Amino acid sequence: MTDRIVEEMKPFFDPRAVAIIGATDKKGKVGNVIFENFKTNKERGIFKGNIYPVNPKLDEIEGYRVYKTVKELPDDTDLAVISIPAKFVPATMKDIAEKGIKAVIIITGGFGELGEEGKKLEREIYEVAKVNGIRVIGPNCVGVYVPDTGVDTVFLPEDKMDRPKSGPIAFVSQSGAFAAAMLDWAAMAEIGIGKMVSYGNKIDVDDADLMDYFLHDDEINVLTFYIEGVKDGRKFIESAKRITRVKPVIALKSGRTEYGAKAASSHTGSLAGQDTIYDAVFKQTGIIRAEDFEHMFDLAKAFAELKYKLPKGDRIGIITDGGGAGVMASDAVAKFGLRMAELSEETREFLKERFPPHAVVGNPTDVVGDTDAERYRIALEGFVNDPNVDAIVVIVLFQVPLLEEEKVIDILAEYQRKSDKPIIAVAMGGRKTGRYARMLEEKGVPVYPTPERGVRAMAGLVRYAEYLRRKD
Repeated sequence: MTDRIVEEMKPFFDPRAVAIIGATDKKGKVGNVIFENFKTNKERGIFKGNIYPVNPKLDEIEGYRVYKTVKELPDDTDLAVISIPAKFVPATMKDIAEKGIKAVIIITGGFGELGEEGKKLEREIYEVAKVNGIRVIGPNCVGVYVPDTGVDTVFLPEDKMDRPKSGPIAFVSQSGAFAAAMLDWAAMAEIGIGKMVSYGNKIDVDDADLMDYFLHDDEINVLTFYIEGVKDGRKFIESAKRITRVKPVIALKSGRTEYGAKAASSHTGSLAGQDTIYDAVFKQTGIIRAEDFEHMFDLAKAFAELKYKLPKGDRIGIITDGGGAGVMASDAVAKFGLRMAELSEETREFLKERFPPHAVVGNPTDVVGDTDAERYRIALEGFVNDPNVDAIVVIVLFQVPLLEEEKVIDILAEYQRKSDKPIIAVAMGGRKTGRYARMLEEKGVPVYPTPERGVRAMAGLVRYAEYLRRKD
């Protein structure tokens, strides 16, 4: 299965040549935006393949020869992107099959999400694909985005939607609009996305296929999903069990209520099913369920940055320079089902000997508002070496007057590298704090804007580690 799934899926992410069926010179049209995406990435030296626009009414677009039909395409074409009206897609699929193209992204909507007529078109497309060994993403989707290879079928132009940098996170979304919005948000949040797939109505390629592919993708460390419904439950469960033993999978499942389930059905034709069933499946397979999109990416960032440095238990140590923030973090530890670590006597003595009398030794340890970077070093040394502490949340209020910002950043990064315990930072504040948070993340320490979000991300690491221990 490994070789087969990798071979089948590769053209979606790194094609030798892409045919854009429905390419046009009319600015703002879907076919034009997709063509411009590939053309721009070709000019930037990112997309290395050939670009073949297909449109029977045009001879050329911006210097590129336009092919009248699929049958005229050069033989190196291994990916077709379709953005023509739904009623013409089945006939086009037959031409694609004759040409021998084995990977197709159908951007076009107007299929199963609209009712029985659309479902009939989907069945025609699927039959052609199945008989001829063609893999299909879509229809009713925005397709694929890969910053490293320049594949970009997202039909929102760059002046409307920013593209994120590359990173070790894969993002898979049933909703195309949500996928586009999340790419835009990830770019703003400086979260790296290595590969994005929007599969829409998923008549062929589905969640399970993508899990099997990303299991073998060395560039991806963590997989995130936005799911409205699963069509083949058994296939999904088997694929999930395979990947979660190796890589974390985070799912944001919508359609949790009666109203949401009805909306999902009209959106992508999905049957959302009873939410309690999904909860049980996620727990059984080790998939971590996210409560919202912020939670999903908070978790993904923790896994991506920490590279599987998982806690050995659920005992959390908190270091802070603000008492109130320490209290909030302690509440979050209880809220998310974790435990506050009980510091050993050796650690308490170590800290008391080195701290001024007004610093608070305990858990949380409060280095207080006149702290310098050295107090953070001492606290981290104690917590890292304490056998009662499994994971550490460090709250840094950069606003305190004597704290040397770059020095404390270097100290946190140093302990993150040399400790086998995961360390997550919390930095609360505005623009200046945001700059320091980015500096920390560039050095490999995941940073969160509130204690609750930091502890919630740590809880995801703890739960995944518990799942892996149960499977050993």
